Amino acid sequence: MSVLVINAGSSSLKIALFSEDASGAGLRRSLRAFVDYHDAPARLCLWSDDDRLLDEQTLPDGPERLTAALARVLSECDRCLAGDPLVAVGHRVVHGGPDFAAPVRIDAAHLYALEALTPLAPQHQPHNLAGVHAIEQLRPGVAQVACFDTAFHRSQPRLAQRFALPRDSFDAGLRRYGFHGLSYEYVAGRLAKLDPAAAGGRVVVAHLGHGASLCALSNGRSIATSMGFSTLDGLMMGTRCGALDPGVLLYWLQQAGRTVAEVADTLYNRSGLLGVSGLSDDMRVLLASDTPAAAEAVALFVYRCVQEIGAMVAVLGGLDALVFTGGIGEHAAPIRQRIVDAVGWLGLVLDTDANAVDARCISTVESRARAWVIPTDEELQITMHCRRLG
Repeated sequence: MSVLVINAGSSSLKIALFSEDASGAGLRRSLRAFVDYHDAPARLCLWSDDDRLLDEQTLPDGPERLTAALARVLSECDRCLAGDPLVAVGHRVVHGGPDFAAPVRIDAAHLYALEALTPLAPQHQPHNLAGVHAIEQLRPGVAQVACFDTAFHRSQPRLAQRFALPRDSFDAGLRRYGFHGLSYEYVAGRLAKLDPAAAGGRVVVAHLGHGASLCALSNGRSIATSMGFSTLDGLMMGTRCGALDPGVLLYWLQQAGRTVAEVADTLYNRSGLLGVSGLSDDMRVLLASDTPAAAEAVALFVYRCVQEIGAMVAVLGGLDALVFTGGIGEHAAPIRQRIVDAVGWLGLVLDTDANAVDARCISTVESRARAWVIPTDEELQITMHCRRLG
C-alpha cells in the first residue's frame, strides 16, 4: 500500500512517498521532494530512499507552479512503484474547524466545507487545498485524505476551548482550536513506546520550530495547548509574535493609522525572533551571533517557553515528562538546556552530555520527571491515517 503525502504551504512544499518495506512489517520513504518558495526561481528537489538527489528542476512562477511540481513527483512515483497502484494521497490541512475531529476521505461536500474554513486560517488553508485541486486535475479518481492539525485537540474540555467573549462567539467559531496536532499525535505514539509510564501520565510536548507551540497531554490526550484561534497565539516563533495584548492591535489600527494588511504582515512575517533580533528568524544564526539584540531574542524565546510550560503543568497538576520536538527542539541543545534548567523545580535534571549529542533521553536517572527529544514525523502520521481509512 503506497501513499503519497503532500504538505503544501505558503513558503514550501514537502512531499513524501511511503511504501511497505520488503518484509511488509513497516513503512519506508521511497521518495521525498521539497520546494522552497523563497528561492528565486523556485526549484523542485527529489531524493531517493537512500537520500540520493534524483533530480533538481526549476519551476514556473504563478499558480501553475504547484501543479508542475506535483506532475514531476507523480511521474517519479510511477517509476518507483513500477506498476503498483498509488492507494491514496494524504494532505496536511491546517484547519478542520469544530467539526472535523478525525481524518476524512475527501469528497465534494468535504472540500466545500474545508474551503469555507479559509477565513480561520487564511495563511495556510488555501495552499493546503490547492494541493487537493492539483491532484484532482492530475490523477482524477485517486483517493485523497485530509488530515487536520486541529483534530488532535478536539479532545480538550470545553473550558479549554473557550475565550471570555460573549456566548454567541463560541458558536460562531471563535474558540481555541490549537495546531501542530499531527506532530503531537505522532510524538504521543512514539513516547508510548519509549516511556510507557510517562506517556500514561502528565506530559508537556514542546514543538519548537519556525512555528512553535506546547501541548499538555494527559494519558496521551490533548487537554490544553498554547495556540488558540490562530497560529499567532502562544509562544514566540520565527516571524510570528505569539501571545499579544489585543490592545496593541487597537492602538495600531485606531491611533497609529496602520491598515489591517500592515498589521497582519507585522504579526505573521516581521515579529518573533526576526523582529526582536533584527537579524534572522533562524535560531542557528541567532545562537552564533554576538549581538545584544540576537541574545535578547533568544532569551525572550526561552522565557516565553518557560512561562507557557508553567501554564501547561498547572493544568496537568504536575509533570512526568517534557518532550522536545520540531527543528529547534530536536537540534538546538543550548535552548533545551536553558529551558530544562529554568524548570528544574519540576524535578527535571538535565544530562548535559546526552543533551549535547541530541540523545533521545536527556534527563539523568535521578531526575524525578524525564526529558526526551523525539523527532516528529507528520508525513508518516498522515500515511498511517490514510492506511486506516483504506
